[in-house]
Amino acid sequence: MKIYSPEFEHGQAIPSKYTCQGKDINPPLKIEDISDRAKTLALIVEDPDAPGGNFVHWVVFNIPIINEIKEDSKPGTEGMNDFHRKTFGGPCPPSGSHRYFFRLYALDKQLPLKEGSGRDALMDAMTGDIIEKAELMGTFKKS
Repeated sequence: MKIYSPEFEHGQAIPSKYTCQGKDINPPLKIEDISDRAKTLALIVEDPDAPGGNFVHWVVFNIPIINEIKEDSKPGTEGMNDFHRKTFGGPCPPSGSHRYFFRLYALDKQLPLKEGSGRDALMDAMTGDIIEKAELMGTFKKS
């Protein structure tokens, strides 16, 4: 399975449009080579470089098997991020350049989680049901 964005390459800068200095919307994502066994997808976007440790920007689960997550969309059930919102929260580092990981999971079932569930609840619910995963990393530094 592969995940990439037509807006930035792996390891490269995320355009400001998708950050707190722009429209603060999710970038478009393309997904390829999903296992035939997959029933749903889950996505976690997080910043491990945040001052207080890992900072969660987006939690989405029970995404149907799709090949594209459109810009500024709600592809599945959204969980609570560390901004205390059930939506995408764009990169907004307090200082320096941070890395943002878009981690996609293919699962063999629909998850019995409620809207607003957080990253930890999602990780627990996925245990034993992850078929494959893929990752895209972008960077951002405020101008």
